[in-house]
Amino acid sequence: MGRKGITGLAALAALTACAAGCTVQPAGADGERGSPVRIEVPSRTPSAPTPSGPAPESPAPDDGEKSSRPGAPAPRVLWSPGDSGRDIRELQARLRQVAWIFHGPTGTYDDLTAEAVRGFQGRRGLPRTGVTDSVTWQRLLGMTREPGRWELYLMGGQPADVPDPRCATGRALCISKSSRTLRWMIDGRTVSTMPVRFGSEYTPTREGVFHVYWKSRHHVSTLYDSPMPYAMFFSGGQAVHFSADFAARGYAGASHGCVNVRDEGAIARLYGQVRSGDKVVVHW
Repeated sequence: MGRKGITGLAALAALTACAAGCTVQPAGADGERGSPVRIEVPSRTPSAPTPSGPAPESPAPDDGEKSSRPGAPAPRVLWSPGDSGRDIRELQARLRQVAWIFHGPTGTYDDLTAEAVRGFQGRRGLPRTGVTDSVTWQRLLGMTREPGRWELYLMGGQPADVPDPRCATGRALCISKSSRTLRWMIDGRTVSTMPVRFGSEYTPTREGVFHVYWKSRHHVSTLYDSPMPYAMFFSGGQAVHFSADFAARGYAGASHGCVNVRDEGAIARLYGQVRSGDKVVVHW
């Protein structure tokens, strides 16, 4: 190969090397050129360009994740012992659904409620505080359904509705099927109120205006052979009386047509005040 061919091959090699990164060296001080090219091999892979804005934040973990991370803020407390109200009734009703509580709902965050919450928390790996925080509540919501009105007031405690106008005069046992309450009224003034239970659809409690015609302190039903203490009869065999079953099971059961009272102390006081001939109004 001639000199021109060799020169051409050298130039081509130089151009190929420059494509990878090179610098052409200038002539030296004596006029002599140095090596025609200097190959620069990168020592490391170049890093990606840094974005101009701040780095995006990671998605925030949910409450359950926050509660398990060391140093994370504690979940928000919703209810604790001593609180009361409708929300506590719902908490207790939902705890009943998963068999962690068997009393109430009472609407008061008592010691039994706190113990039930501790048990529920411990079973699910949550801190056993006995306090209902947002994590505990969300876990409970996911395991239960919305309680109905008579689950919230399973053992009574519901407010009485407006008295029937027929109760406004004289001495009257004003009994509402709508609110399931009994008002003892004298001349339009409410003396006391209490939750009551009625007969089932097969043995309904009769509605209308009646009068107490017989009182029997230690009565026992001859038809059902069951105790009916503090019985105040107003229509055939139907009476207002204390019911141990109502006290134990609340609105999960029903009477055979009588008006059941679950608070024995309240019915005992009422029995001592009601007279034969007093009015009984059963209404919706």
